[in-house]
Amino acid sequence: MIPAVQEKSTLRRRSRGRPKLEDVAQIESRLLDIALKEFLAHGYGGTSLTRIVKAAGISKTTLYTRFASKDELFRAIIGRQIDRLSAVNTLRSGEGALDLACGLRAYGNRTLEISLEGDLLQVNRLIYSESGRFPELGLAAAERSQRGIADVADFITGCAAADNIPCRDPQAIAGAFIFMLRGWYVDMLLTNRPVSAGQRRRWVDTAVDTLLAGRAEW
Repeated sequence: MIPAVQEKSTLRRRSRGRPKLEDVAQIESRLLDIALKEFLAHGYGGTSLTRIVKAAGISKTTLYTRFASKDELFRAIIGRQIDRLSAVNTLRSGEGALDLACGLRAYGNRTLEISLEGDLLQVNRLIYSESGRFPELGLAAAERSQRGIADVADFITGCAAADNIPCRDPQAIAGAFIFMLRGWYVDMLLTNRPVSAGQRRRWVDTAVDTLLAGRAEW
């Protein structure tokens, strides 16, 4: 993380040429860190781009060349969270073997675990509390779900081939699984109930067992 003064001086020194990639990456990382704090402190509607650029020590021009709107800035934060916390690697075992039940259980547990803690939990609360007034928040959440569905669908397709059990519509099966997880998660989120690891695992087991019970009809 670079201080605002240093960032300004870096921009001045490179004003006659293209900034180095590492400088751009540092600036964007710092900008997203500051923007996340602003969104969590003031909500989506109350977030001020003016406060963000002031705290980051950059101009609005610098902000808008990277993110054309508040919506794009928020989506970039979500994208970074997905990249950092993605559960996709849990779908395969350490040896790279395909095991449908184990992969789905590992993915479901990891997804719910990271969604119930830290910045991701706070961002999800923000989305659910303000998406009625700001539909772009719902769209951002839907895009995140679609990414998860695509990852799980690819895994189901691989398992179908490995197990020689055809699946006519992996996308639909993956969507059912993701929304089974989300339904439970939203219930926990909206009721603000504490969740133990045991409760989480039991729900994931139920979701996976229910899904796999109909595998012959996939």
